[in-house]
This record gives sequence, structure tokens and C-alpha cells, in this order.
Amino acid sequence: MTRGAITLGVVVVLLVGAVVGDYYYLGSLVKRQRVGNLQSAGASVNILLIGSTTRCGLAVQNQAYGTCAEGVTGVNSDIDMIVHLDPATHAVSLLSIPRDTFVPNARIAGANKIDAALYEGPSQLVAAIEEDFGIPINHYVELNFDTFASVVNALGGVRMYFPMPVFDAYSGLYVPHPGCISLDGYHALQVVRARHLQIQTNPAVTNRADWTYEALSDIARIRRTHEFLRVLGAKVAARGLGNPLTDQSIAQSVLPDLTVDTGFSEGTMVSLAATFAHTNIANVAQETFPVVGVNSPYGYQYKGYSYGSIVFPVEPTGYSLIDQLFGVSIDQSPFTGRALPAPGSFKISVENGSGITNQATTVAAAFTAKGYRVASIGDRTPTGPIPETVVWYGGAAPPLHADWKNPGLEAAQSVMSQIEGPAIMGYNPSLVTPGALVTVQTGVGLTLKPTTPPASTTTTTPVANTSSWSPPSSSTSSSLGGFLVQMAAGSSSLTTTTTVPDPVGIATNPALGTPSATNPGLKPWDPRACNAAGTGPAPTP
Repeated sequence: MTRGAITLGVVVVLLVGAVVGDYYYLGSLVKRQRVGNLQSAGASVNILLIGSTTRCGLAVQNQAYGTCAEGVTGVNSDIDMIVHLDPATHAVSLLSIPRDTFVPNARIAGANKIDAALYEGPSQLVAAIEEDFGIPINHYVELNFDTFASVVNALGGVRMYFPMPVFDAYSGLYVPHPGCISLDGYHALQVVRARHLQIQTNPAVTNRADWTYEALSDIARIRRTHEFLRVLGAKVAARGLGNPLTDQSIAQSVLPDLTVDTGFSEGTMVSLAATFAHTNIANVAQETFPVVGVNSPYGYQYKGYSYGSIVFPVEPTGYSLIDQLFGVSIDQSPFTGRALPAPGSFKISVENGSGITNQATTVAAAFTAKGYRVASIGDRTPTGPIPETVVWYGGAAPPLHADWKNPGLEAAQSVMSQIEGPAIMGYNPSLVTPGALVTVQTGVGLTLKPTTPPASTTTTTPVANTSSWSPPSSSTSSSLGGFLVQMAAGSSSLTTTTTVPDPVGIATNPALGTPSATNPGLKPWDPRACNAAGTGPAPTP
């Protein structure tokens, strides 16, 4: 929810006053929390940036968000974003993990949505990302509603162009007319919180309740949030941060609402600020982990419980994206940087967890053909009607306050590099078949990568200039897909989007949707940067 303030250009540059000698004072304003499972930083740094939904943790209760006294006491991470910093190359990349991604180790007791991990504390959320995605986390930064609004207000607000009227009953967003709109912190928060968006696709339909509902929910919100980051980053640059008086004023407004891990020292922040102070947010790779929705009218069923709407991670795109952003090759571990173990150097087992006849035998044969040593095959009770594939590994548990060294994780990453479909890793020694280092518990939509994968492609998608765009006559949700492609020749920006393969196991399964793109272009109704005159969208760079 608070992801508008989660870029290095806002989190670290706000401390740039430290460079001129007052950083100990500024650092004292930041809240610090002991966070476990963090790894020592190496040549690069991974910062986990969290947008917390806490109401009870706000300095001032706000009726618009729901209050602690009213029982709005849940604490989830509405945004899970990893900032990867490479000081050697000055490269910065952002990876968002959709909040509804269903993973094996979200809670101490087991599987849940990734956003539910924060309920058990930041240490558990860090552990879940490390165990299930194999991404090492070095530092932790948490922001809430207050932080977001403070950042925007301290910068004097921002302006965004809205191509058409939009409404979100949950976040409170309501823009009745197209145009460039000035947003203070409160209203900007409505923009980045909106994931139940309705669009007036037909001007004749004036009742907001009848406007077209947008699909994709959190995926769409992440897309708009990434654009908001670009607009906010441009505002930061325009303010000319680097002026000690300006920096101090903004820092003093924002830092009291910022929480970081106790190991994230003022000196480390200053060093990062000095290294990345000239980073242009427009040039930062902002990616989203690809996921696929589960089509279930009664919510996702797992071990007898319903978890509502969830999404599964999609391979091989997800694993490849991590490699790409964190600068490792397919035969290296993103966690350690070391070479992955050779397929024949360890034993795996394959357990049929889907109930599909002979699936374990088929999958085991495919792994054997790739050189893996399959020690055994078997069957397990499916976790529900639509189970995801989990690559289980054991070994030493993550230490709370030391670096995690686990050969089982690297072996699991080797196996994951060969998988297609909805799949994820999971740490649980009790679910690894005796005699094996890794167990593949099969689910729906599982296939293995072909020996010679197809060449990856990219497409450049123009963002619509809606001055020459005509909406369809229908306002029903089924019409939404029809007008997505009605985009004018003029555009306000260009987005390079990685083509996400639709694995055959997903494409042929009616229980699964279509994999989401890792870097989708804006849709015709999405807000974007205003032009200099404030009369329309900004021109193409």
C-alpha cells in the first residue's frame, strides 16, 4: 500500500544530509527493529522494502484507513519489494512480489499468501522470501501509510495525468474528469492503494457502481505504483535534493515513520547515498515476479482451508528474472553466487502430489534425461483440488542472526532451473524423502524445460495517448479486454516488456489463468506523468 515511497531515490536520498555532516542526528530519527535471518552483504546489497497495513502502529489514527479501535488490527505486507544495488556497476533494480502469491513457508506453521508472513514479524517475512524464492536479504525497511503521505507532502505533492474517470470504493480514489490532477499525500495514497479499480469506459454510464471493473487486482496496482515511482522520482530530481536545507526539511518530515533493521547503520546509508545519489528512477528496472491466477469459485483450497484469491509463481520466467536482476547466470545460485551443483552430484525424489495418473513416473523420466539422479518415486495426498508444484529441500535451518549456508537450497535451485509451470521452492526437512537431498512434489501444470529453450524476446509497448482513443459502448467487465488494444498511435512513454512464456501445462489447464507480464505497459486508463504545461500526458522521452 505504501509502495510510492519505496525506491532508493526516496528511502536513501532522504538521508543525503548525512553527507554534509548531520547524519547522526537524522539517523536518530529512524525507528530501528531487530530483524532476524538477514544475510551479510557481499558485492551487492538486497534491501527488502515493505509497505505495512498496520493501523495500530500509526502515530495518528485515520478514519479513512480504518482504525485500530474499530478492530482493523491486521498486519500484512501489502507491498514486498526487493531493491538490488550493485555498487560496482551503479545498477539498481526493483522486484515486486505480488501480495497474494501462495508460498510454502509464509507462516511458521506453513503455507499462506506471502503478505501474511508479516503478521508473525519481519523476521518471518525475510525467512519466507529467502527459503521460497532463494533471494538473500541484507537489510529491511518498513513504511506505513504515514510514511507515504509524509514523503509526498514533504515534496509539495505530485501531479499525474488521468486519461479517464476512475473510481475505487475501497481506497477512496475518485477522479470524475480526465486531466492533470494535483495529489497530496492523502490522495496519492488512494492512487497506489487502488486494486478494485472501476473505469468509466462509456461516458453515458454515470453511475460509478456500473463502471467497468479492472481485472488483475494487485498486478494492476503494482503496474500503476511503478509508474508513480517514476513520477515521484522525477519530482525528487526537480526539487534538486542535495541542498542541505531542503534535504533536512524532507528528512525530518519522513524519517520518524520509517523502520529499518538495527544493522542498517547511518554509515551504510550514507555510503549507499553517495554511490547511488545520481540514479535516475526512469532508468531503474522495475519488474514484477510473474504469477498466474487460480480459477476457483470457492477460493483456493489448501489442506481443507480456503485462502480466497491467490496466485502461483510461474516458472521458468520467475527464476530467470531473479537471475537477470541479481546478475547471476542460470548455473549460479542467486543466494550465494556459487555454481549450482551438477545434476548428477545429488539425489532427488519425485512424489506425485496432484493425483494425475503416472505423473511422478513421467516427471522422473524427464529429470533422468537431464542427468539428475532420481532415487525414488511415490505418491502423496494432494493438498487440494489445484495443488502447486513444490521443490522441497532440507538441511540446516536458517540461523536467526548468522548467514545461512545450506547445500540443499543450492540443489533445489538447480532443480527449479529446469521446471516450467506454477512452482516454488520450500524448506521443510520432514517433506524430503529419505535418501534424497531434494523432493519434487508435483502439482498441476508441471512440465520440464525443453533441452533447447526458445529464444527470449522483448516487445516495445506504446502507452496510449487517450485524446484519440474511443471507449467501447459496453461497460461490463467482459468488455475490458476488447478496449485494451484500442490504443492511439501517439504515446506518452515506452515500456520494454519481457515476453512471458505460457507453459503448455498452464495454457492447457482451465483451472489456471494467463501468466502475468514481468514489466507490463500502462493501460489506457492508468495515471501517468503530466506534461510541463499540465494540460495532458508527458510526451514520449
